[in-house]
Amino acid sequence: MTDVTSAPIGVSGIEPLPRKVVASLSAGQGGMSILINLIGILLVFFYIPPQDSGLPTLVTRTEFWVVFNVVALIAAGGRLLDAVTDPAIAMISDRSNHPKGRRIPLMRLGGLPAVLATVALFVPPVQRESGWNIIWLIGVQIVLYIALTSYVTPSFALIADLGRTAQERLDIVTWTSVAWALGIVVASLTTPLSALFEGIGYTELRSWQLAVVVVALIALVLMYLPVFLIDEPRYARSKPTSATLRESLSVVLSNRFFRYYVAADFSYFCGLAIIQTGILFYVTVLLELDKALVAPLLGLMVIMALLLYPIVNKQAKKRSAKQMVVVAFLLTSVMFLGVVFLGLYPGVPPLLQAAAVVILFSVPFSVLSVIPQWILSDIAEHSILSHGEATTGMFFGARTFAQKLGQTIGIVIFALFLTFGGDIGDDLGIRLSGIGGLVLYGLAAIIFSRYDEAELRAELDALATD
Repeated sequence: MTDVTSAPIGVSGIEPLPRKVVASLSAGQGGMSILINLIGILLVFFYIPPQDSGLPTLVTRTEFWVVFNVVALIAAGGRLLDAVTDPAIAMISDRSNHPKGRRIPLMRLGGLPAVLATVALFVPPVQRESGWNIIWLIGVQIVLYIALTSYVTPSFALIADLGRTAQERLDIVTWTSVAWALGIVVASLTTPLSALFEGIGYTELRSWQLAVVVVALIALVLMYLPVFLIDEPRYARSKPTSATLRESLSVVLSNRFFRYYVAADFSYFCGLAIIQTGILFYVTVLLELDKALVAPLLGLMVIMALLLYPIVNKQAKKRSAKQMVVVAFLLTSVMFLGVVFLGLYPGVPPLLQAAAVVILFSVPFSVLSVIPQWILSDIAEHSILSHGEATTGMFFGARTFAQKLGQTIGIVIFALFLTFGGDIGDDLGIRLSGIGGLVLYGLAAIIFSRYDEAELRAELDALATD
């Protein structure tokens, strides 16, 4: 296999990348991870809670077309907007000739509205079941999707813009993945924080809302660190592209490497959304444990992943990245089968069952949170060298759309399953989510096995020496 630490690709004459640049970019990724995972963990639980959770039902539980509920339909509808905004914002970013760079100015504009919209998502106008809450959800999500895309797509594109070699891109992705994993832990702090606020006299609903505000403020600070600390024109490839939206989309969608990548990535994020949305239900319904345990359990998973990140980074330089990803998909698929039987293993304490699941998941999680981003940065680099246009943002915009579409479909799938039972003693729907995850990750493994890593690497080496 070709050594990925080979000669620099693309840009010469740019200063070596300081650690503070990687650190601040990672902090921003951690901040947006907090928002994304906060929504993933809490949205369905907040609006359609289990009957004994203490939370009021804020929207109707009426089923549409037999199985869909309001939250699922609203979440799915938001993706129609993303089909327009994701490529549009990616194109704006790629074509920008702003003196501060192509990425940072958009991140500055998107960060604060994204945080405010996330908080607003959990502050419905009526504290009981009401049609006004449905209207509120729709309106707030429109703002959220546009603002979050304005931050997320340029932030991901910066990884490729800042990294000049495969080695440098891998190291950047590793550190941003560490921050992303820590963001999951911070997002999960809403559970113990809500318990803390409840303990000092606030209602269950108000306690969750205050916890969301605290966590969102942390995200806000982190998201603006790269905005103020990264001098993009100094360290990144900031030359705007002259390609039109149609030309950029054509380049991205016709890329044979990207097609297999993005299809597998879609299935991956579908399954990940099922895990995120389901974890509160797995802990409180299937295992009948306290909600406050969600944070330490996710913390355990992240600690395990952090210990594995250096190993993943080292092995990625020696082994096939494609094989590592396929194996990780298959391991996760098997792990989902274990979710089906949570709470039913004879003689195994519920807490031990929960710990076993998160420890096992930390292995494929450590691979899937690093390697896919690295692969995409190489695919984007290959396109730049092949076509001579820096359409990096469009690759990450298309990936962001697939990611958000996958996350939404995952939420829809979980919400759909809840119609078959989502309470203690009536938990069939929650268990069925394990079958859904098994199928999705198995499908991702099959799709990504078609990705031709050897050809991409050979062409990159050839283009770099031209």
